[in-house]
Amino acid sequence: MADINFDYHPQFFTATILEWKHLLKEDVFKGIVINSLQFLKNEKSIEIYGFVIMPNHIHLIWQIQDGYKREMIQNRFLKFTAQQMKFRLVDANDQRLLQFLVNAKDRQYQFWERNSLSIDLWSPNAFMQKLDYIHNNPVQDKWQLGKYPEDYKYSSARFYETGVDEFGLLTHYGG
Repeated sequence: MADINFDYHPQFFTATILEWKHLLKEDVFKGIVINSLQFLKNEKSIEIYGFVIMPNHIHLIWQIQDGYKREMIQNRFLKFTAQQMKFRLVDANDQRLLQFLVNAKDRQYQFWERNSLSIDLWSPNAFMQKLDYIHNNPVQDKWQLGKYPEDYKYSSARFYETGVDEFGLLTHYGG
């Protein structure tokens, strides 16, 4: 009997950099996240409806596709991005690498907090509430990354405002 995937509905996913460090403030690290999402989209394991990359965390609305399991996709994404962040810091001889040294049983470095948040979005109202939250995150007083949501480059807000998908990641929630 075929393995049935029950993760067909969109999910709100949040991952945070270890101890809320602002590693994602630099575009090179945002690019690592974007490249990983592009890979998963191109292999057709996910659809992405919304995203924002903040200085110390990310929010996604994505939908795991048939034949893939949520935990597997999340783990692949987090592991790959963590490896790439580590490689980048090593190659640049960046002393911030030491901030991520954990010497745990299963890893020497840790970039993402454990237990990322994943919430099933069962209703259109829940979906829209999370999409609005994602888009308004950069304009909050504590961040001030743009005057308007669509001003912030590393968000899907501009896509929903203009139809332009600069990173080639997004599927419009309306189809």
